[in-house]
Amino acid sequence: MFVIMPIIRLFNQIGYVVIAALSAAFVIQGRIPIGRIMSFFQYVQMSQEPLTEASFVLNSLQSAIASAERVFEILDEEEDVADPVPARKLKAPKGHIAFENVQFGYGKDLLMDGVNFNVQPGQKIAIVGPTGAGKTTLVNLLMRFYEISGGTIKVDGVDITQMERHYLRSLFGMVLQDSWIFDGTISENIAYGRHKASSSDVVKAARMARADYFIRTLPQGYDTVFNDENASLSQGEKQLLCIARCIVANPTFLLLDEATSSVDTRTEAHIQQAMDNLMHGRTSFIIAHRLSTIKNADMILVMDQGNIVETGNHEELLAKGGMYSEIYNSQFAA
Repeated sequence: MFVIMPIIRLFNQIGYVVIAALSAAFVIQGRIPIGRIMSFFQYVQMSQEPLTEASFVLNSLQSAIASAERVFEILDEEEDVADPVPARKLKAPKGHIAFENVQFGYGKDLLMDGVNFNVQPGQKIAIVGPTGAGKTTLVNLLMRFYEISGGTIKVDGVDITQMERHYLRSLFGMVLQDSWIFDGTISENIAYGRHKASSSDVVKAARMARADYFIRTLPQGYDTVFNDENASLSQGEKQLLCIARCIVANPTFLLLDEATSSVDTRTEAHIQQAMDNLMHGRTSFIIAHRLSTIKNADMILVMDQGNIVETGNHEELLAKGGMYSEIYNSQFAA
């Protein structure tokens, strides 16, 4: 697109060379005086400038058209499905989840086609598979960050499309690979999961997350202000604060997405103990590449290219000798 203007300038310079060569021959032959040649050069130069400006305008116009196409693509996208009125709520959430023939795709192409599994209350579910297999997408469908293309997802027997998104997401607590710490005191960061949490609730959650010790070593303890200027906490300590925040929220379901992938082995052991406290009695989904962290999962879902290819516990999947066995052996072959 932007090659038009340089090409026009190149042809302009070639035109000068051609005119100069022909004019020199005509002058030698006495056919044209030098004054006329100079006048012709002036006319050529005066006509070239508008052509160059026109090429610049054409470039800008093509760039604007390309940008407008992307803008209109976004404007033409369908709006999110509105929350139902009236919406349903769970009187006493138990923790049962069912995927029934779930389909999902971007546009007409399906990424997931016919995903089925049942999770009983209190179970620990691990989701493993190669990068890009659809592990995080599965969790996003559960929380309605994406809308499914077909099938149903039920929580305690209620279709999630019959619930308000805000209410549905309030049932879940998330601990991600990236730790999110906000400007404010340590106590405020932990209580962010439940604004009405008392000081005793914050301390209790920090103890369960094994974060109480290092918090008390800070200059002002739980009242230490955290911001970008004094961000002295390690990655593992930030992760423990995120786990404490999740404990305070007291969710029905837990989603753990590579929560220990960026810390050392010793810190991982502490975080794993904290997560075990957090997951006790709750339905939990764990996305992990380190298979050593999910050996004791009640059910392991092995995903590849958007679909579940294997289901079972650690021993069952090893005995099958399929994809899970290959991934496990590649990590522990030595």
